[in-house]
Amino acid sequence: MPGMKSVATISASNICLLVRQLRDGLSRWIEQDLAEQGHALTLSQFLVLRKLETLGPMSAIDLSRAIDHNPGAMTRLLDRLEEQGLLRRLPVVGDRRALRIELTTEGVALSRQLRSSAERAAEHALRNLSGPEREQFVSLLQRVHASL
Repeated sequence: MPGMKSVATISASNICLLVRQLRDGLSRWIEQDLAEQGHALTLSQFLVLRKLETLGPMSAIDLSRAIDHNPGAMTRLLDRLEEQGLLRRLPVVGDRRALRIELTTEGVALSRQLRSSAERAAEHALRNLSGPEREQFVSLLQRVHASL
């Protein structure tokens, strides 16, 4: 592509910037798509709903790790989703201090509805890549992620 540097000339800081720009671009795209669908959700709220639906109930700290979110900010995030009736916190039997976070029926229904936003974002982001290029790109991202 015109203006693109060869991989050999890309510095570590340029790679970090590019990865951040990809993340930010996908975040903006998903939040805009959610707004267009009539859902006033942030990307973090979206990720909480999707992770709880796919992984099931978990602790707040495990949820923080699952979506790579600041544990200190997780309580406020969960408060907002609980106020909307999308999740609930339940005590863990045998541990008075622990809480298990799970989706409500409404949360499950919304999460399933929102699945298409992530699919549209991925399709939009990868639209200029062929099928084999997409597979290679995802494979390379997985390898880089695994090395971290």
